[in-house]
Amino acid sequence: MKKNRIVAIVLLALIVLWVVLQFLPKGGGGAKVQPSETPNEEVKMVIPPAFSVDSAMAYLKKQVEFGPRVPGTKAHGACLDWIVSECKKRGAAVDIQYTKMTAWNGDATPVRNIIAEFNKDKKMRVMLAAHWDSRFAADKDTNKSNQKKAIDGANDGASGVAVLLEMARLIQQQSPEVGVDLVFFDNEDQGAPEWSDMNPQASNATWCLGSQHWARQPHKEGYQAKYGILLDMVGGKNARFNKEGTSMAAAGDVMNWVWAHAQKMGYGQLFVNEEIGGITDDHVYMNQGGVRSIDIIDMRPNTIAMGMGNFEFGSFHHTMEDNLSNIDPEVLTAVGRVVAMAVYNTK
Repeated sequence: MKKNRIVAIVLLALIVLWVVLQFLPKGGGGAKVQPSETPNEEVKMVIPPAFSVDSAMAYLKKQVEFGPRVPGTKAHGACLDWIVSECKKRGAAVDIQYTKMTAWNGDATPVRNIIAEFNKDKKMRVMLAAHWDSRFAADKDTNKSNQKKAIDGANDGASGVAVLLEMARLIQQQSPEVGVDLVFFDNEDQGAPEWSDMNPQASNATWCLGSQHWARQPHKEGYQAKYGILLDMVGGKNARFNKEGTSMAAAGDVMNWVWAHAQKMGYGQLFVNEEIGGITDDHVYMNQGGVRSIDIIDMRPNTIAMGMGNFEFGSFHHTMEDNLSNIDPEVLTAVGRVVAMAVYNTK
């Protein structure tokens, strides 16, 4: 009887042990929980290399020194060669999309999209973009004698390119965990001028020709990126970056994530947590090309802006005043640092 009792106790102990084991995590010693899976625990941030204001401003000034980068001009060609050279110097594989498209006035206009690929072996990729052409006409200038003159495009064009080129320098210095494709779109800013008689619907299709071409024919068949960020007018004095409506509709999660980075970094006065109207910009066609994209663009609330809904792009937009005197290096640096923080923390 005693022997039977011992056997029974042993059997009962084995049964209890078996039941307990069923509820333990599998994996020989317990599951390893990743930090991102731990409730209420901050994920450790990757600190990117320092974004240099001096370097970024040098890139911006160099573009302005070429003169207006209107497609087909000598300045446009010289700037193209320089951008390609700078990207190659930083270790990128560079390709150029060549085509011709119909301009607002019916003329054929050259389009040169520049694509610089970093970490080509990485499957997960991020697309950063800006347009590198500048406006052929200061059609919003209050001085009518200026309205058919080409502009410097220090903010509208050169600022976004400056951030991309400084990102190339950072990537060469410290490679992020993802592949990065810098795309410099051409012929974004050559749409129908204010003084033309083209109707608004037809006029809308005359903008962003480079990204329209890219959407139909990406630089790689089946190209995919985790997200895209377009930079447009990111260095102006008194800038304000609201959550642009088209971006929120297409990739609101990406925009909220980038803005959260900005606010944690102390740039909440620049990156305002406020949605505003949507616009047609290169990011529209980036989205059409299959890359969920947002636009970091200076859009300032203005309830009386003529024909622009509830915002404007600053008093110097598409005027002869879009020059170096209206660039704020601190704004340019803030945008660059936010973009770098996002790229280096993409997983």
